Amino acid sequence: MDFKNMKFTVGDGCSRGLCRRGCGRQDRQLNTYDWLADVPGNAESTDLVEVQFKNTRKGYYHNVNALDLKKGDVVAVEASPGHDIGVVTLTGKLVKLQVKKANLKSMDDIKRIYRIAKPVDIDKWREAKSREHGTMIQSRQIAKDLNLQMKIGDVEYQGDGNKAIFYYIADERVDFRQLIKVLAETFHVRIEMKQIGARQEAGRIGGTGPCGRELCCATWMKNFVSVSTGAARYQDISLNPQKLAGMCAKLKCCLNYEVDSYIEAGRKLPSREVVLQTMDGDHFLFKTDILAGLVTYSTDKRLAANLVTITAQRALEIVEMNRRGEKPDSLSDSDEPMTENHQVDLLAGESLTRFDKAKKKKKQKSRGNKADNKEAKAANANNQQPANNQQASAENRKQRRAEGKQQRQEDKPQQQRQEGKPQQRQEGKQQQRPDNKPQRDAKPQRPDANGDQQKPQDDRQRQRGPKQQRNGGNGNGGQRRRQGKPNTPQQPKQEKANDGGNQ
Repeated sequence: MDFKNMKFTVGDGCSRGLCRRGCGRQDRQLNTYDWLADVPGNAESTDLVEVQFKNTRKGYYHNVNALDLKKGDVVAVEASPGHDIGVVTLTGKLVKLQVKKANLKSMDDIKRIYRIAKPVDIDKWREAKSREHGTMIQSRQIAKDLNLQMKIGDVEYQGDGNKAIFYYIADERVDFRQLIKVLAETFHVRIEMKQIGARQEAGRIGGTGPCGRELCCATWMKNFVSVSTGAARYQDISLNPQKLAGMCAKLKCCLNYEVDSYIEAGRKLPSREVVLQTMDGDHFLFKTDILAGLVTYSTDKRLAANLVTITAQRALEIVEMNRRGEKPDSLSDSDEPMTENHQVDLLAGESLTRFDKAKKKKKQKSRGNKADNKEAKAANANNQQPANNQQASAENRKQRRAEGKQQRQEDKPQQQRQEGKPQQRQEGKQQQRPDNKPQRDAKPQRPDANGDQQKPQDDRQRQRGPKQQRNGGNGNGGQRRRQGKPNTPQQPKQEKANDGGNQ
């Protein structure tokens, strides 16, 4: 076979059992799959056509001109006043079912389709759509200036630009007659006001729910039923407002989907007030698994003690036995109690951050910490030495103490001898105490009357130096104090007095 010149054909959906005409474009809200699209004669069975406009607004029209319309065609339809532009979303027999769901008041209200939209119509339609966002922002400011308790959620222009629909949300009745006058004068179009609820607003905006799927109100739901917390109680769902509320801040519509099944299954379970009596004692209802038909009983009315799980059928049998005055040996009909089969989660004990790199914390060590670490290391090194080294170090310490005491005793007489001698100034040398301790920093002294600056003296010289100077520096101050003679005044003070007298 010549494969190079062979002509290949791409198979469409109808050849594989799924017609692509049934799906159509999936970029619109409230999309409906036409599962009768490939049935012969389906389009000719009725002249009704479903046309969708902005977001979730849909309308039904008669195809009076017998146009060959398919899903996705842009058409011009009748409106009051003028005409509107929309997209065909459904044709054939399924349109009749959609009309019944829409609850139209009269079939005479259904208008007709003019033609397939021309390029001029599409250009004018796109121009009108480009003004919608700016009109919405400006209309919100106008409503705020008029002190109206309402929120304008969306604005939709008609295809020919002669009319605008304002969708608003309000908790109470609002008198917007003045608002309509101001809007008509501002935008020079015909104004129509439509009140919608929070669920309808969420459907028009669209979004993704906590289940991961697109919102029901944006895909298929048109009629909204009131939802109460009783639906959550029937299904044993925690009454947590954050989990029960949807994107519209109202209770989720999906709470009503399975409530009928739960009510029917709950009728087969024993009442919560019934106490099962056995030879072991009384058992109180602790929890129930409605769909599985299992009930768990506890020996304590308020706490989970000695939990036993049995089937609802076994619980009803024990209730009948108690009514006859009989008590079974235990709740379970077999020796081993029934245990719940839970699915094993392999990652139950794992952390979400187990693959993250641990950050090393830098410790700022101060000088004190470094000194402590050195002492600790030295202590550890000493602890690791044998016992003989410890004894030797203790003897060395004792010997040093004895030598220190002996040195101090030898220095005492020498200090006593030096008390009576005159002090000798040593320039350019740092004096040191007899006990070999460093000298403290001496404070600078004031200059004498002659202008000579005295040198710093140590502590002992500060105590004894002035007395020796008063006695003339002979070292006889002690003898004069014994004889009771007064000390002579210092020579520098006399010179100061003489200078003052001369002046």
